[in-house]
Amino acid sequence: MNDKTSKFFNDYAHDFSAIYGSGTGIIQRVISYLFRRSMRLRYQSTIEGCQPTQGKSVLDIGCGPGHYGIVLAKMGISEAIGIDFAPGMIKIAKENAIQKKVEEKCDFIAGDFLSYSFEKKFDYVILMGFMDYIAEPEKIIEKAISLSSSQVFFSFPSSSGFLAWQRRLRYKNKCDLYMYSRADLELLFSKYSNGGVKIKKIGRDYFVTVSV
Repeated sequence: MNDKTSKFFNDYAHDFSAIYGSGTGIIQRVISYLFRRSMRLRYQSTIEGCQPTQGKSVLDIGCGPGHYGIVLAKMGISEAIGIDFAPGMIKIAKENAIQKKVEEKCDFIAGDFLSYSFEKKFDYVILMGFMDYIAEPEKIIEKAISLSSSQVFFSFPSSSGFLAWQRRLRYKNKCDLYMYSRADLELLFSKYSNGGVKIKKIGRDYFVTVSV
């Protein structure tokens, strides 16, 4: 993750929704709705995938304000760890965990995922809205899968369609953005096919599940 991307997300930590557009014009409202629909779909798919929850652990990579870990902790996950390179996001995540009364189950770390040393494996590993900003996805994918004892969930932004074009334009001077076709993803995950890889198109994203 480069410095430009880190600065972008740290600056937007207290207004994360601004990344997805908050204009009042009809075109902006439509775009905002479509983006939020994709976020909702990948959220639902991830929560459904992280079942059962009782006695399980989860690692959320690029956790942002901690929504996934906090919700899963409330659902019965015994340990929810989140890591994000933006300290501003981690501050909000910790505040959110306290507000939802799950701070004893949650730990949020400000740091770089690739360089951070984890001492254990997790039942579930989540990477939602993270791969969009990664120049070398192979390293992230390999480490994420190595840290799971059950399932890993990824989202990748689709490289086709109006939303992809609009997003490239919007991010042009903000941070680097990487998008994928199904063929790109099939190639990226080809070495993990023995464990079971599912690629599903949901909204503007591809949702990838790897069973370990």
